Amino acid sequence: MTNDFYYADKTLFIKELLQNWGEVNLFTRPRRFGKSLNMSMLKCFFEVGADPALFDGLKIMQEKELCEKYMGKFPVISISLKSVDGRDFESASAALRTIIGNEAARFRFLNSSDRLTDDEKESYAQLTEVGASQGGIYTMTEKVAAASLKTLSQLLSRHFGQKVILLIDEYDVPLDKAFQSGYYDEMLSLMRNVLGNALKTNDSLYFAVLTGCLRISKESIFTGLNNLKVHTISDVRYDEYFGFTNSDVDELLEFYGLSSYKGVIRDWYDGYRFGDTDVYCPWDVINYCDELMADPDAEPENYWANTSGNDLIRRLLKKADQSTKNDVECLINGGTVTKTIRQELTYREIEDSIDNIWSVLYSTGYLTCRRRVPGKKMELALPNREVRDLFIDLIKDWFQEITRADSTRINRFCTAFLEEDVSMIQEMLSDYLWDSISVRDTAVRRNMKENFYHGMLLGLLRSQGSWLVKSNAETGEGYSDISIQTPDRVGMVIELKYADDGNLEAACREALRQIEEKKYAEGLKRCGMKKIIKYGIAFCGKACMVMMA
Repeated sequence: MTNDFYYADKTLFIKELLQNWGEVNLFTRPRRFGKSLNMSMLKCFFEVGADPALFDGLKIMQEKELCEKYMGKFPVISISLKSVDGRDFESASAALRTIIGNEAARFRFLNSSDRLTDDEKESYAQLTEVGASQGGIYTMTEKVAAASLKTLSQLLSRHFGQKVILLIDEYDVPLDKAFQSGYYDEMLSLMRNVLGNALKTNDSLYFAVLTGCLRISKESIFTGLNNLKVHTISDVRYDEYFGFTNSDVDELLEFYGLSSYKGVIRDWYDGYRFGDTDVYCPWDVINYCDELMADPDAEPENYWANTSGNDLIRRLLKKADQSTKNDVECLINGGTVTKTIRQELTYREIEDSIDNIWSVLYSTGYLTCRRRVPGKKMELALPNREVRDLFIDLIKDWFQEITRADSTRINRFCTAFLEEDVSMIQEMLSDYLWDSISVRDTAVRRNMKENFYHGMLLGLLRSQGSWLVKSNAETGEGYSDISIQTPDRVGMVIELKYADDGNLEAACREALRQIEEKKYAEGLKRCGMKKIIKYGIAFCGKACMVMMA
């Protein structure tokens, strides 16, 4: 700990790792749950030349015998494969060589080590040589790269007279990127060689720790590796070391004087279940606390959801049949779905069957387990408000994509508003609702339900490029939920209501009464509209009613 940063003490992870001995340990957790920080902690603890002061006051220092035996005693190779990306295999392979070359270059003392032979120093040079003609890229061949981690661990072990600890963060990213960009087979072959050499036939290895989001099938990447211990989010072991536990959050909030926000933070960012432990997303809690320190009135935001692309859910929705849509709708409305969960997949299998997407959504943190069901099944739910809001936003985008694809139908729908054809509007809106996913959860505040339908209708009406469509959230100038100005100087005022009691007609009348009472049409008159049409629209689940003043 330096610079007075707050640190949630996870150092007993070190003790548990040494007690539950595994030569190769793989931890799969969702993104932003502290995997990289834990890897950094392991490096700082074990590496030769480690600074014991970093651990002053932390729980691991109470384990005096363990610290005496292990702290600062090992050469450590530590790499993150997070940035192994590229449009083609050549650029991704170059990125991997750069990461390995940069790590090898940390050990320049091997060049002059009196414990290495000239041949060994030459093999080190092959790892660190940079070619001027290649624009500063490491020159190691693919064959050298495939053996690079094994070679480097052998050289370090020879120099220090001590076996090596190998840390590989985000091990699955290269395969994910390769799958999306179309060079999966080539990257799979390279990663299988790099990891196989380093982990399978490496006498210089003391132990290795790998982290990632997904457990990639052993057959595809760890062929013949018999010494692998895998720890997923389902496992009880190590369940409290990734993410914030309830007591972690209590201590953090008390430290910063924010304990009164516990309920909001639980609602938005708790809800994950790792093994037997309830877990908060640490990225969210830290970011929201930071906001609250500056602005005590700050609203919670989707911090975790916005840190990475949500292509996974988009792909799920594009493949969705009616049954999958019903499942997603059930989840959004606070329900659960029971699915068979496969903890081990290849990237090809993820895309092969819509059923495998549930396993991926569970592993990557979009869903959490509420209860285990016999037969490798789990009762799954959305963990919290943040992920629920993310799903709703993605569904709005998806809905707008599928409706835009049918421009004739959407133009007819919008024309019906101009032609004051109430029955056509109602009929077509009912069709759209049937195709979409409704938000009917009684636990959700009414204005949140209205927001969902508001966003959906706004997306449909904004398809008309020549119309000026404004949302009250954007203007705040006494406009109705939606106000429209057309080039023919026709103005439209639309007020939406959610009918909790199912009485659509009463909700429509209430919407029209509000338009009159609050004089929403006045703003459009000031903008020069010659004619103004007023609509009250009520929703309940997938039912709707449209009335005109």
